[in-house]
Amino acid sequence: MNQAAKPEPLAVGPEEAGRISGHSRSAIYAAIAKGELKSFKPAKRRLILIRELEAWLNRLAKEGSK
Repeated sequence: MNQAAKPEPLAVGPEEAGRISGHSRSAIYAAIAKGELKSFKPAKRRLILIRELEAWLNRLAKEGSK
């Protein structure tokens, strides 16, 4: 049987963003509140684009290496 690969999501919720990044859900919400991590709310659920999460993590890594 040939199973198609499941496509990667373009956006995730704060809980999933925390799981992916290794940060707590609270840290994700704090970064959103500070304007460090961009998110949007198309309906009731807050979402974070994967590319925004990656950019935030890259900024943290860059700041941490100084």
